[in-house]
Amino acid sequence: MCPMSNPNSLPSGEGHTPAEPAAAAAPVAMISPRTGRRPLWARLLGRLIAPWLALKIETPEHAQDPDGRPVVYVLEDYGLSNALILDKACQDAGLPSALIPLPGDLLGRKRGYLALSRRSSANPFNPLLAEKKAKRTHSDSLSKLLQAHQRDGSLDVRLVPVSIFVGRAPEKQTGWFAVLFSENWALVGRFRRLLSVLLNGRDTIVRFAAPVAVRETVAEGLDHERSVRKLQRVLRMHFRRIRESVIGPDLSTRRLLVDKVLAADPVREAIINQAKRDNSSPAEAWKKAHAYAWEIAADYSGPVVRSASFLLSHVWNRIYAGVLVHHLDKFKAAAPGHEVIYVPSHRSHMDYLLLSYLLYDRGIVPPHIAAGINLNLPVVGTLLRKGGAFFIRRSIRGNALYSAVFSEYVGQLMAGGYSIEYFIEGGRSRTGRLLKPKGGMIAMTVRGFLRQPRKPVLFQPIYIGYEKLMEGNSYLDELTGRPKEKESIWGLIWGIPKVLKSNYGQVVVNFGEPIALNDVLAEQAPEWDGKPVPEDVKPAWLGGTVDHLARVIQERVNGAADVNPINLLALALLSTPKHAMGEADLTAQIELSKKVLEEMPYSDRITVTPHSPERIIGHAEEIGVLQRISHPLGDVLTVSGDNAVLLSYFRNNVLHLFTAAAWVACCFQNNRRMSRTALKRVGRRLYPFLQGELFLPWSEEEFAERIDHTISVFEREGLLQRVGEEDEDLLARSSGQSDEVFRLRAIGHSLQQAFERYYITISVLVKNGPGTLGAAELEGLCQQAAQRLSLLYAPAAPEFFDKALFRGFIHKLRELKLVWPDAGSKLLFDERLDAWAKDAKFILGRELRHTIERISPEASKPAVASEPAAAEPPAPANDAEPPAEPPHGSDPQA
Repeated sequence: MCPMSNPNSLPSGEGHTPAEPAAAAAPVAMISPRTGRRPLWARLLGRLIAPWLALKIETPEHAQDPDGRPVVYVLEDYGLSNALILDKACQDAGLPSALIPLPGDLLGRKRGYLALSRRSSANPFNPLLAEKKAKRTHSDSLSKLLQAHQRDGSLDVRLVPVSIFVGRAPEKQTGWFAVLFSENWALVGRFRRLLSVLLNGRDTIVRFAAPVAVRETVAEGLDHERSVRKLQRVLRMHFRRIRESVIGPDLSTRRLLVDKVLAADPVREAIINQAKRDNSSPAEAWKKAHAYAWEIAADYSGPVVRSASFLLSHVWNRIYAGVLVHHLDKFKAAAPGHEVIYVPSHRSHMDYLLLSYLLYDRGIVPPHIAAGINLNLPVVGTLLRKGGAFFIRRSIRGNALYSAVFSEYVGQLMAGGYSIEYFIEGGRSRTGRLLKPKGGMIAMTVRGFLRQPRKPVLFQPIYIGYEKLMEGNSYLDELTGRPKEKESIWGLIWGIPKVLKSNYGQVVVNFGEPIALNDVLAEQAPEWDGKPVPEDVKPAWLGGTVDHLARVIQERVNGAADVNPINLLALALLSTPKHAMGEADLTAQIELSKKVLEEMPYSDRITVTPHSPERIIGHAEEIGVLQRISHPLGDVLTVSGDNAVLLSYFRNNVLHLFTAAAWVACCFQNNRRMSRTALKRVGRRLYPFLQGELFLPWSEEEFAERIDHTISVFEREGLLQRVGEEDEDLLARSSGQSDEVFRLRAIGHSLQQAFERYYITISVLVKNGPGTLGAAELEGLCQQAAQRLSLLYAPAAPEFFDKALFRGFIHKLRELKLVWPDAGSKLLFDERLDAWAKDAKFILGRELRHTIERISPEASKPAVASEPAAAEPPAPANDAEPPAEPPHGSDPQA
């Protein structure tokens, strides 16, 4: 945000950084000293109220005015408590008192502040009743100030809006009763405000905004009444934006929001169509839509959220060694004025609670969260709904009425200014890597914006990294091929004591680089003119825009990854057959991994544990991940079988950060010598598959440049050497079983299983021949072969049980037109696939290749053999899908 000269550009203040009272003296220069003393009543009442107040003061970095022009503070409403809190904030921040008037008393009140509205007198016999606001068209003090500027052309007063929130940080409170009197949207009376200060005053936020130039408003030449109304309107909008950012939007009731959804034209039309399909009355179809909306809608409750923060603060302190947040300040600087869509990675059920708690704890309203209907359990579902969760069914395909209701609900949330959070992966990752995104929620968000493009949308990718998972045992079963168990309330209750007794290490929440939807639309849909797009109109570019946006979100999530101690241990230990290393070897391998990350930074938002290898090992022993076996020749550090499977999960969290290094190392697993040219050539050929699986942000040329950089790092570390003086292109590793070979093998092992999966797919295809297998059949056969290979060679290879990884590889083969479907949806390919498979000799050993070819299954052959499919099917009809076309032109992988 930049210093504001026009009141229409008043900043929302969300990007302000908290300042301690002693450190807040910097803004002193923005106003000239005032003469006089604070009134006696203010000094006496200030001392009386001081024990109940503890202020958190926030000031913008650009609040200083080097010219020392006079300043008038602006409050949202009058009130004795507000005046005393503002006066104390000015003292703590080293600013002139708001209770000393400007020279000439321009406001006519013997004060240095004004307010936009006044609290009415409460009924003393019923003080908790809501009060009616006085009917006023504008602030008299503001009017007087503008008149003074119109009379005196040399006068140049600045307005500094000040927002005050009493009871916004309940995690520090000691009583549950206090949440009833925390800050909200109601304009309360004196008695309730007094209770609020007494109960919550030690958790008060005072937020100063940048100065507003009154002189510039006067210079616009409007008549007096219009100038007053315009300036007051801009100030009210500012206070509303700040209040939304701190305590959330002015929430309607759940019932009212449901009524808005059901009254929307798209839903009314869907109700009529449903009645026709069911051959029922519109009233019955309306009841079905109402049930859907009631099942979906959140029932946000401020007291419940505040109460939950009490409990969660104790839970985090008990089960985690700390929760670190990085780059939040960058998000707060970018968020003002935007509809924020939080799109975090999804690896644990704790993601829901953790992110909402952290946002609330740092002065940002928690978002509404799209949660799977499986979490709508008794009691738990109600609490989640009260915390802002709205529920979505796992599949809405074929249910037009439900889809219309849900889409309209999301649209109403966006129109109401609510921030939203959802997980575009659809479910929790069972392998530790990001899953292929599902575009349903993104499409609804984009459609909601296009329907009412009033407030720009900002997608905020977030990486959440754990050192230990609460779902570890259930993941262990799923990672070894067992079916997922259904969540139940009893399973949750019985699991609570075990959770509270465990140490889950540290959690890191990293905010990635945000994505402005307007920028994406300008790039992907330049023909959009910025005008609203009706709900029943689907632009041709919408699908491609949603896919592009989903891919960029995953890339930005990966670009904000945190490398914790367990990630580094997993990279090292899983490279050995028995998942064990001597302490010196393990220390050296951790140092090498950190060196690679340091010399080849992935992005400026990546964070790496600052701990030494020795401290990392000690920490892993403390949380029960690593076991030490004493031996006279040196201690051995190892992990058990179950922990080894779970460690593969944490290795996969950061696998994308080591892609180039692992690729180079893989090429030297079974080759002593290899040219730099060959490394880059085959790397370019394989990169599209790695990019699709790991959501890498580079082009093929950029990946080749990272390969070059990796080679330079490995040369400096002594892992590779140039062979001969004449041929600088030829590289070689050490011979035998040297330490350098050991370290190189450990780096390359992380990608080895990905290349094995690729080769399994190619082998199964080639073995069965073109026109034999459909995509689903190929997935199943590949999974069977991979599971058998895991039993023979790699017991800690849970990704071999994940059919989705094979599905993604097959999809990329089709996208690159290395395979394509025939008229019967069977996959065809030509000799280029054989040529591509020959590159496997650079990566996989001869024995492993032979084993894969031997265990690759064949599909069941029909009783009557069909005629072999043509290598190139006939040209598709005009309405045929592009993937059905045969490959044309040059080899896209050449």
